[in-house]
Amino acid sequence: MPQPKPRKPGRPKLPKGEAKGKIVALRFDPDHLKRIDAAAKARKLNRSEWIRSTLDAGLGA
Repeated sequence: MPQPKPRKPGRPKLPKGEAKGKIVALRFDPDHLKRIDAAAKARKLNRSEWIRSTLDAGLGA
């Protein structure tokens, strides 16, 4: 009887349609970053959540 294949290292693939979103790298100058962080903290969001919510609002989503 053949032995089962060994598991591959790393995270198993997600089912189709459940993959995480794409990463977009942005550069902010220190002043913008301070303002973004302050706005995010005021809304009790992390930086990424605040940026996404602000983009959604700007795009009418």
